[in-house]
Amino acid sequence: MESRRAIEWSEAAWLNPPEAVLAEGSNLLVTARKGSDFWRTTSYGFVHDDGHALLTDFPPESALEVGFVVAFDELYDQAGLLVRVDEETWVKAGIEFTDGVPHLGSVVTHGRSDWSLAPVADWAGREVTIRVSRSGDALTMRARCEDEPWQLFRVAPLDPAATAAAGPFTCAPTRDGLTVRFTSFVVTTPDEALHLD
Repeated sequence: MESRRAIEWSEAAWLNPPEAVLAEGSNLLVTARKGSDFWRTTSYGFVHDDGHALLTDFPPESALEVGFVVAFDELYDQAGLLVRVDEETWVKAGIEFTDGVPHLGSVVTHGRSDWSLAPVADWAGREVTIRVSRSGDALTMRARCEDEPWQLFRVAPLDPAATAAAGPFTCAPTRDGLTVRFTSFVVTTPDEALHLD
């Protein structure tokens, strides 16, 4: 049976505090610093570990969901859910703006980062929820736009013994002034199977 609990923004702690944070009702408006990002080495040759993430404990056999509005219009504007073990072991799952449209994607990092993307042009300007389930040795990543069905977009390994934290993140690698409206932060039970139907 599924259990769900809203996480108060104040229950979590910032990794790399952002430029500004404003509570507006149940929403949290987060303004990223220019140049902020999470990335390690691959293709670009640089390491960035200064993106903004509001993290809480993420134990095995649990799931977290983060909702936000996709109001992105500059290269690499991004937001979603970050899972972090340490500076060399982390996953970011969310929406990133590239090639003129928002893309659903993830970066999985075990020493070096990878990157996977798929365009979701019709999600622009709408509320998206990212869900990451931690079960066994895997992170299962799903997303949905508003009340549309969940889409599975990535399964990645994570050591079951690892101590991890997770929560909403945002980065603005190329510009000033990116403010993301986060609408929800929820802990729930993990998905029971890869295929929900």
